[in-house]
Amino acid sequence: MRMKGLVFCRPNSGITHLTIYRNGDDRKGGRRHLKIRALREYEQAVKDKDLSRALGYLREDSSIGKLDWSPIERDWQVLDTCLNADDMRLVGSAYAFLKDKGLLPNFAKYNTIVLEGPRDVTPTVLKSSTGLDVTKLSPKKWGLSGTSSSLLATSFAGVTFLLNQGIDIRPNIAAVLGLAMLDAILLGGSCLSQISSFWPPYKRRICVHEAGHLLVAYLMGCPIRGVILDPIVAMQMGIQGQAGTQFWDEKLENELAEGQLSGTTFDRYCMVLFAGIAAEALIYGEAEGGENDENLFRSISVLLEPPLSVAQMSNQARWSLLQSYNLLKWHKHAHRAAVKAIENGCSLSIVIKKIEEAMSLKK
Repeated sequence: MRMKGLVFCRPNSGITHLTIYRNGDDRKGGRRHLKIRALREYEQAVKDKDLSRALGYLREDSSIGKLDWSPIERDWQVLDTCLNADDMRLVGSAYAFLKDKGLLPNFAKYNTIVLEGPRDVTPTVLKSSTGLDVTKLSPKKWGLSGTSSSLLATSFAGVTFLLNQGIDIRPNIAAVLGLAMLDAILLGGSCLSQISSFWPPYKRRICVHEAGHLLVAYLMGCPIRGVILDPIVAMQMGIQGQAGTQFWDEKLENELAEGQLSGTTFDRYCMVLFAGIAAEALIYGEAEGGENDENLFRSISVLLEPPLSVAQMSNQARWSLLQSYNLLKWHKHAHRAAVKAIENGCSLSIVIKKIEEAMSLKK
């Protein structure tokens, strides 16, 4: 993946002072001193969530020399500063730096690979490949399917029982529904999502969904800024209503800026978008989440020249979903590792490290 270079200028860094030592031992002692100082400054930058400083110190550390004072695990921690970074190109530089050091061998491993199979993916082809009907691979509205339908039926039964006992809670229900509507309109459903996130099965499904996005984005070479599971935090960052995985595609951004979009770039973006739905389908046999992913897909489809027709959008969606489904199926061990790490509240660096460890063990 080609990244634009970034230059970090830090006056009085002390690196030029290496030239004043007269023998090898003194020179090594000077490098050791700089190494220790750079390590302390790097740790502080990570603590402050300052990607620019942390990446700058890592690069300076590499220029000082290999003295093995800094455990290799510390380098991964630079990824934990990405979520606060405003410049996505800087996030891309962090991934490129770690890949150049050999820490991310599977990053962008599939960025130019399209799996074999027809481009025309009909519902029949999709079912023959996944064993699932196309209706199982569409996001569901709350209350219409899956666990939400069971909860809705139970709620109705409970209300009926209370009414038969002479307890009328319909005014309370009306008030709750009114608040839910305001939440959906003004806050994008953040409050309802926050409450739902405390229910373990729902929380795990979110982890499965987001791990799908993360793994496919990683394998396709799209730097991940972070995974946000808390709906309130997501809302504060401008992602209304629910959790989300923030990834970046440099080629997509550059091509859109130039007013053109290549087929391979569009395919890669679509695969990452539909990876969450594919992950749910792979683990649960159906998908419930992913409505926002579909909305993003439609919004970029209309930017194409000419715009995709409804039939073309449906086919592209099925093709992308099938590609992601197979990729996740082949790397199910890595997806499982990512789900577990996200579920345990691990930082992004740990999640990525667990993916790499799982991929290496599979070889």
